[in-house]
Amino acid sequence: MMVFKTYLWIAMGAAVVLGSTACQTAQRPVALLPDKQANASALKVASAPQHQASADVPTPTAQTPPAPPSDPVADLIAQVEKAYQAGQENYKAGHLDAAKQDFDQAFNLLLGGTLDIHSDERLQQELDRLLDGVNGRELEALQEGDGFTEQKSEPAPIDEANEVTYPVDPNIKAKAEAEVKETHSDLPLMMTDQVASYISYFSNRGRGTLERALARSGRYQDMIRGILKDEGVPQDLIYLAQAESGFHSLALSRAGARGMWQFMASRARAYDLERNWWVDDRQDPEKATRAAAHHLKDLYNQFGDWYLAMAAYNSGPGTVQSAVKRTGYADFWELYRRNVLPKETRNYVPIILAVAIMAKNPQQYGLDEVAREKAVAYDTVKIDYPVDLRLAAECVDASAGTLQDLNPSLLRLTTPRDREFELHLPAGTSQRYLSAIAAIPPDMRVWWRYHSVAPGDTLASIAHSYRTTGKAIAEANGLGEDSDLQPESKLIIPVTPGKHPAGEDTATYARRATRYRVRKGDTVQTVAENFGVPPSMVRRWNHLKGDSLRARRVVYVHLPVTPDADRDPQRVTTKSKSKKTLRATSGKGVVRHKVQPGETLYSIAKSHNTTVAALKQNNGNLATLRPGMIVLIQDGQ
Repeated sequence: MMVFKTYLWIAMGAAVVLGSTACQTAQRPVALLPDKQANASALKVASAPQHQASADVPTPTAQTPPAPPSDPVADLIAQVEKAYQAGQENYKAGHLDAAKQDFDQAFNLLLGGTLDIHSDERLQQELDRLLDGVNGRELEALQEGDGFTEQKSEPAPIDEANEVTYPVDPNIKAKAEAEVKETHSDLPLMMTDQVASYISYFSNRGRGTLERALARSGRYQDMIRGILKDEGVPQDLIYLAQAESGFHSLALSRAGARGMWQFMASRARAYDLERNWWVDDRQDPEKATRAAAHHLKDLYNQFGDWYLAMAAYNSGPGTVQSAVKRTGYADFWELYRRNVLPKETRNYVPIILAVAIMAKNPQQYGLDEVAREKAVAYDTVKIDYPVDLRLAAECVDASAGTLQDLNPSLLRLTTPRDREFELHLPAGTSQRYLSAIAAIPPDMRVWWRYHSVAPGDTLASIAHSYRTTGKAIAEANGLGEDSDLQPESKLIIPVTPGKHPAGEDTATYARRATRYRVRKGDTVQTVAENFGVPPSMVRRWNHLKGDSLRARRVVYVHLPVTPDADRDPQRVTTKSKSKKTLRATSGKGVVRHKVQPGETLYSIAKSHNTTVAALKQNNGNLATLRPGMIVLIQDGQ
């Protein structure tokens, strides 16, 4: 046995030596093969089939060359570029919502990873390229409508209620227990410590939230109760919407749930609520109510209990189903006691019950004097073309805000471009709208406007306000250029595409970004003030969330320009500026500076060796510059 082991070790050692020789042969054939004949012989052995190889001649094996060392910076840039290129493709295809998500992913990869952006010049160059490319796309989108800017959302009331823990008032609980026995409801009502806690909350700190929701309920309660009845679910589930959103169609939770019924995007798709660049049906009161009723009915059919259905509405049926399986109890209060549901879901049902009990007993809780809003009647017009809501409002002598309020599913000020849309108009105005809009070319309905003539208006003054020409207005309305305008008459205003009327939020910005080197103490607010642009635009251009600039060395700003200004305002030369700067005849050491297109408080202060603060002080706390404006500059400040 010992002899066999010795032989085995010898054989294994020989194999190791031969294997090592074979590897060396494969790597360095010239060193082992002194002449051509030997080289040819070795090639024959290497190319021979394995079963013919001699036992005395080891078969060389090819070795994969070592992989080049990994470059984390290059790898990261490749990932960023992939996301950016996907955004470019989506943008070109018109999928602007998807494009924004791709662009955001590119920035998140670059700025949110483990690599410091300042650690490698390649990363800074990639950031520069990304900012320039994405900002350019956003500016193009702004010229076509409202760009990437969505309407402002409202915080969902349910978020605040979920964060509080209110002590139980024994008197309130006892009173509420007695009321519940006398309260008629098609939704089971129950009094527990948790429900009593939220009744205390809504009676004190949360009272304002409850009262505002009750007031808004008047606008929608008939519609909501009618749909809930049609779908065969308890009509008192209306209090779920009250607790969730306060009946705000624009309510947005911290988790991303949106609308009066707080649908998450994935759940909304399952119930045919459309969501794209132009509209979000989660914000449509009627469509969302119908979808919520279907969803709640499906959940009740699954769990056979309305409390569990409400819990599943909040956290998803899978979460509740898992809790039921783990405990064996299909009872919400038992699952609550065993702490097997998320905290938010444990609070969710008591919040709704507390709201329902108080709303159904307004006198006992001092809510009987809350004035309920009236339902708003409206006309509906089906359109298959994009129209700016401001133009639609002018067609019917309403405000743009009124049109937005009637069409909460619209995410922007323009109706969809590629699909039919039901436009809601003030009651009794549909025919007036159809007559007025017929005079506007279909491809100009996102640009042109109507103007109600005021006393003193002239073609020239109106043209200046809308950044067009008097001749264009006269031609569009069949007028002579010297025509007298009649007050209260309406004029069609042919606004040039890309040139919004003066004073509107959709300002025009230079295509090329200005690089501003961040100084100590700078914030988004101070940079925005220096350049005369909104802080929100500074954040957007640099993909910033807060006001701090501590982590940034450079900030990119697109300077504001007027439509007829040079597209690159930085080309205004010092010589041309000096021609517009005149010494004042009164006041020694004072300079009168005529503002040029693209100039900012910061650029003027720098060229005159003064400060932005001094400029503001000398010009009545001036905040916004307009080309042609005269600003006073005190020498030596």
